Amino acid sequence: MTLEFLISESHSLKTRRRVVNSLKERIRGRFNVSVADLGSQDVWQRVVLGVAVVSNDGRFANEVLSKVVNLVAADPRVEIVDQRFEFR
Repeated sequence: MTLEFLISESHSLKTRRRVVNSLKERIRGRFNVSVADLGSQDVWQRVVLGVAVVSNDGRFANEVLSKVVNLVAADPRVEIVDQRFEFR
């Protein structure tokens, strides 16, 4: 899954990095998935995270990824602008 969001209060890369690292650690810790910052690392307010889960049950994978989206959406520091799921 790719998840694109904005950090409207971010006015520096340091702030962006703090928010992104916090989210990545919470996501990894709670859902045992892989998370990476995929792009726009030099832009203060825009973030694209990649989240991967491996499972032989597509329904379980979809449920985990949906919970990740909910966790990020519940963070008042961010605003989700796009999400894309891809299953293989």
